[in-house]
Amino acid sequence: MHDLHASLDATFAPFGGWEMPIQYKTGVVAEHTAVRENVGIFDVSHLGKVRVTGPGAADFVNRCLTNDLNRIAPGKAQYTLCCTETGGTVDDIIVYLVGPQDVFLVPNAANTAEVARRLIEAAPEGISVTDEHRQHAVLAVQGPRSAELLDGLGLPTELEYMAYRDAEWRGLKVRVCRTGYTGEHGYELIPAWGDAPVVWEALREAGGVPCGLGARDTLRTEMGYPLHGHELSLEISPVQAGSTWAVGWKKDEFWGREALIAERKEPARRLRCLRALDRGVPRPEMPVLDADGKQIGVTTSGTFSPTLKTGIALALIDTSAGIDVGAEVTLDVRGRKLRCEVVKAPFVQTNVKS
Repeated sequence: MHDLHASLDATFAPFGGWEMPIQYKTGVVAEHTAVRENVGIFDVSHLGKVRVTGPGAADFVNRCLTNDLNRIAPGKAQYTLCCTETGGTVDDIIVYLVGPQDVFLVPNAANTAEVARRLIEAAPEGISVTDEHRQHAVLAVQGPRSAELLDGLGLPTELEYMAYRDAEWRGLKVRVCRTGYTGEHGYELIPAWGDAPVVWEALREAGGVPCGLGARDTLRTEMGYPLHGHELSLEISPVQAGSTWAVGWKKDEFWGREALIAERKEPARRLRCLRALDRGVPRPEMPVLDADGKQIGVTTSGTFSPTLKTGIALALIDTSAGIDVGAEVTLDVRGRKLRCEVVKAPFVQTNVKS
C-alpha cells in the first residue's frame, strides 16, 4: 500500500507507529470537500485488529468494555471504550459481534498492544485473545456517493447503521460495515492485509478520491468526534469527553464502572465545542479564558473548518465555570486573544440518518 500512496504523491508522516499519508497532491481542503459532497477513500489499515474467541467470548468482552454488547445482535458493530479502574480511557474501540464465541475488535493503532494485553491478562481459561493487526486492512469509503460507488463494484450497501456483512468479491473476502468517522454516509471495508491494494485500486478507479489523515481530522472535528490522545486519554474519562452514551450503566460489571458512576454525578470538566468569532485558527493545548481572563479550560483539538470557513475547536472546560451553549469564551493564541462561541455538536449538519 505504501508504494500506491507514494505513486499518488502522498505526503507522509508518522502516526501511531506507522507512516501514514497525511494528504495527496489535491490537498486537505479538496479531500475534505470530496467527502462532504462526493466520495472519498481512506487507507486506515494502521487501525488495530484483535480477535477474542472461545466459549463465552462475547460475555467476557462485555464484562471488560463499557458498552453493553447485549444491545446488539451478531452482524452488528458497536462503539465502546476500554477504561482503567480509575475511569481513564485506554482506548475507544469498534467491536464487531460475530457470535457468542467470536468477537472482532478494532482499536486505535497505538493502543492495540495495550488493549490486547489487558484482555489477555483478564481472559479466563478457554478464551483466546489474538492480536491480528497485520492480518487485516481497513479501507474507509465515505461520502454521499459511497453507496453508489460500492454498488457499482458489486459490494453490499443495503445495511443498517453499524451493521456489517461478510462478502465474496472477485474471489476475495471483504467485511463491509456501514460506519465511519466523518459524519457522512459511509462504509469501512476489511479485506485481508495482502488483498488491500486490489480493493484500494478498484475503489480509486471507480471514482473514490484518495484522502489522508489531514482531511480525516478536519472531518471528524467538524462532527465533534473524539480522537484518542486528544479528547480521550488515561487522564480524560468518557464522562468528561461526553461519551457516556457508550457506557452500559445498567451492567453489573465493566472496567472502571465504580469510578465512572461516581464521576458521572459531578464531573470536574466537560468537553465543549468552540466556534471562532474572530479570524484565527485554534490549535490543541490553547488556554480557554472566561470574561475575566481566568483560565477555565484547554483546547484538545483545533483546526480550520473547510465547510464553515472558520476556526473550530474542542475543549475541556471546568464545570465550575458554568459555561454552556451560547456563552462566549476567549482562546489565548500565543498571546493573541481569539473570541469563540460555545456551540452544540456537531459543528456541521449532515443528511445521514443513523
